[in-house]
Amino acid sequence: MKRWRWLAAGGVLLGLLLAALVLLDSLSRIYVTLGAVSPVLAQVALWVFVLVVIALVGLGIYSLWPFLRPRRRRVAPPQPRSATEAASLNLEAVQRQVEQLQDQVARQAILEQTQALQDSLYQGDLTLAVFGVGSTGKTSLINALVGETVGKVGATLGTTQTEQTYDWQLPQVPRPLRLIDTPGLSEAGVAGTEREQAARATAARADLILFVVDDDLRQSEYAILQGLLSLGKRTLVVLNKADRYPRQDLEALLDRLRSRLVPPLSEDDVVAIAAQPQPLPQVGGGVVQMRPNFFPLMARLADVLRQEGDSLIADNLLLQSQQLSDQARRLLEQQRQAQADAIIDRYQWLGAGAIALTPLPGFDFLATAAINAQMVVDLSRVYGCEVSLEEGKALALSLAKTLTGLGLVKGTVDLLSLGLQLNLATAVAGRALKGASGAYLTRIAGKSFVEYFRQNQTWGDGGMGAVIEEQFRLNQRDALLKAFVQEATSRLVPLIQQMPMGRGGE
Repeated sequence: MKRWRWLAAGGVLLGLLLAALVLLDSLSRIYVTLGAVSPVLAQVALWVFVLVVIALVGLGIYSLWPFLRPRRRRVAPPQPRSATEAASLNLEAVQRQVEQLQDQVARQAILEQTQALQDSLYQGDLTLAVFGVGSTGKTSLINALVGETVGKVGATLGTTQTEQTYDWQLPQVPRPLRLIDTPGLSEAGVAGTEREQAARATAARADLILFVVDDDLRQSEYAILQGLLSLGKRTLVVLNKADRYPRQDLEALLDRLRSRLVPPLSEDDVVAIAAQPQPLPQVGGGVVQMRPNFFPLMARLADVLRQEGDSLIADNLLLQSQQLSDQARRLLEQQRQAQADAIIDRYQWLGAGAIALTPLPGFDFLATAAINAQMVVDLSRVYGCEVSLEEGKALALSLAKTLTGLGLVKGTVDLLSLGLQLNLATAVAGRALKGASGAYLTRIAGKSFVEYFRQNQTWGDGGMGAVIEEQFRLNQRDALLKAFVQEATSRLVPLIQQMPMGRGGE
């Protein structure tokens, strides 16, 4: 490509030189001739010659500049140097998305979440969510870690009703920690479901999750844990009540827990503890209460927090910022879809009215072409593409040709004819059918253009025809079709009956 550019530049330069030589020869002869007649006239001719040469040089530079100027390389945006920087960039993108939201309640909620994440970018607290099914000993574990009874412990499900947060400091870990005791999972009733949703939301925001179990994974526990790991949440599985198992059975259970998940957890990330050991009976009578054994967890936490503390916070902030960005994008997409539906609805009935009331053959197609072109322009503005009216006309014409080529125009008439001709006079039904068919095709066109703009002005791998056929198929569903026929009847029939030809015939 570069070679051809230089060949083209050389050809332009050679042509300009030849033209300059021919002109120079002609002007020199004119100068000699004029000098013999009048020296003044010869001087004027000389100045004209100089100006012509300057103009030619300027023209040559102007012509060659696109080839000779140094090409600017498109500079790729700098890659974030850390997860924290990536999170900050994501939050800036979220704010730009939120500016386009019209729902003030949703807008304010996302802005508050964005501000909270921005504030946490520079805070050093590390949050640990103690998470799991009810009665696995989550609160007992927190009591053992903190060193005092800070939470209520019970054998029944639902002992922890609301989220509780406790400040904690782990020896040899300088960063301040916050332990969050979450309500148990899989509790019955509406209240239990609401508490579970709150617990899941807390776990999704935490920097590190301590997933507490007291036996092999139940199906519900497996699904939740696999989901958290799939999100990229750093998790330690804590087998509580380990004092109930003989050593050999305990090791086998730990191996099963490590291998259940995909990918399997490392050996160090599944630890066994006894936060509140059962009393042991004595030979001579009585019982002895064993001390809590949570040192394997303490040791693993210390290693993880010392080695991964900074990255845990950064990765969690990045994950939360991505989730917030996805939420803003979904809301913006819903808003755009609602605006696009309103535009399509307006233009489909404008087109229907133009076709139903137009007495001149062929004029109806001109009317709908102009309507569809303006619809394309309005839809492009919703999706921030800004298509001109001329481009809209070209797109509308191209889509109309594709509709005809696919046989969808006749298919639309056949589809709507039965429903519209029932209980209607022949003349009214004929005009109503024409108008409704135009509206239906405008609807298909509008829905197709929505997909075109949603995909950044591309029709995708299947091309325009595939998009149109898919929209035609989706809009053939019984409920949608019946609703469309009813609306077409209520809109078009009164309009046609007001016209003289609507009463007497076509």
